[in-house]
Amino acid sequence: MLELLYKQPKRNAYVLIITLAFFSAIYNAFLPLHGDEAYYWMWSHHLQTGYYDHPPFIAYMIYLTNFISQAEWGVRLVNVFSMSISALYIFKLTSEMFDEKIALNALLIFSSIILVHAGYIITTPDSPLILFYSITLYYSYRAIFYGKTIDYALTGVFLGLMMLSKYTAILFVFSLLIFIVIKRRDILLSVNFYLAIILSLIVISPMLWWNYQNDWISFAFQLGHGTTDTFEIDPNLFFEFLGGQFGTFSPVFAGVLFYYLIKEKIYYKNDKLLFLSLSTVVVLLFFFYKSFFTRMELNYTAPAYISGAILTAYLFDHYKLVKLFKVGLVIAIILTIIGRFGFLFYLEIVQDRMYGNKEAVKLLQTHAKKGDSFYGDHLTIAAYLKYYLNGHPETDLAVPSRFSQYDMWREKEFLKDGLVLTRDPELKNLKAKYNNVDLVDSITVKKGITKTKTLYIYRVSDVK
Repeated sequence: MLELLYKQPKRNAYVLIITLAFFSAIYNAFLPLHGDEAYYWMWSHHLQTGYYDHPPFIAYMIYLTNFISQAEWGVRLVNVFSMSISALYIFKLTSEMFDEKIALNALLIFSSIILVHAGYIITTPDSPLILFYSITLYYSYRAIFYGKTIDYALTGVFLGLMMLSKYTAILFVFSLLIFIVIKRRDILLSVNFYLAIILSLIVISPMLWWNYQNDWISFAFQLGHGTTDTFEIDPNLFFEFLGGQFGTFSPVFAGVLFYYLIKEKIYYKNDKLLFLSLSTVVVLLFFFYKSFFTRMELNYTAPAYISGAILTAYLFDHYKLVKLFKVGLVIAIILTIIGRFGFLFYLEIVQDRMYGNKEAVKLLQTHAKKGDSFYGDHLTIAAYLKYYLNGHPETDLAVPSRFSQYDMWREKEFLKDGLVLTRDPELKNLKAKYNNVDLVDSITVKKGITKTKTLYIYRVSDVK
């Protein structure tokens, strides 16, 4: 089968990318939104140059897809576009660095792993991050190895867009600087190098200005997010996170990549391999370090596997690991099929936080009266209400919750009569703010294999 694909690698690469894009767009129509997706969709109706939780580009991309459709599949066109273009640039870069056979293998690795398929499904800031990480990796490679002004300029622009996607993009900057200092210090004296820096700063300047106006609140949140005050080491968290890499990047692919990075030190072999290795290792090491102190989400390392997919494809070819590659590909595809199947038919087990919220909002809709305001007990519940209620009304939080974008937008006196949807009984907290609080309905749905969860609907009036 692979031998047939190698006869026309470029054509088959494009067919694979387009086929996966169409499949994902259709597949995404059958899944309700994740709470975070609804939250970012809500941002797209309030465009600004920065947000409390993240940089703004995810909102801009959803804003554009809103013109096509605001249904679930429309919101997730952001993912389909991002992953597809990323796959295209992985193929382009690998073709330039090595050859089209290795490029097709890199595309097959990227397109088969469950981490990428999760990226096709759930809309997060990782979507534009992966998109612009791939493009910036391509143009920075061309800039460093070919020295053309246009490539430096494009590197600066796309690096800026990557920084507008997610703050962890700064790790790519570190990997580039390390490579330049080790191998190409002459670039530090190049006008093109400073052109790239200037263009990048121009692109991110609106986001920086927003942070300056808001006392750097977004930077402060991210610096505190995923960190700990005690710095107490917990090896179990590290091994949990490390083990997760073998699931998200697939056991064989992760095993080969980590083995040759650690044991064989393949990055010593030539500058191209060092370039790829640094853009992989810097990201991995940063999150491996943090995982000793606090729990890390598996998607945090996603950018590492862009260059990681290319590097792994090279390793399979260079060391003639043909049979192992086929085994790895089969295992990755099986894991992905299981994951896709689980999302579609066993959502209450695979991702229970997505399950039941749409139904709860529809039930709340039946109790709505003219003039009602709508509230949740968490940012995601408030966002679900805005997304799934008829007419997409403005929503807010009526009970204490972690600080979010809602707090930045909120007027001082914001509570009004209406309905509140909560994930837990909130009678006490609601009675602290309203004189009249009545539980009007509830809905109990599955959670996991044997458990259930209940969402509660309250009618509130007469603000204290």
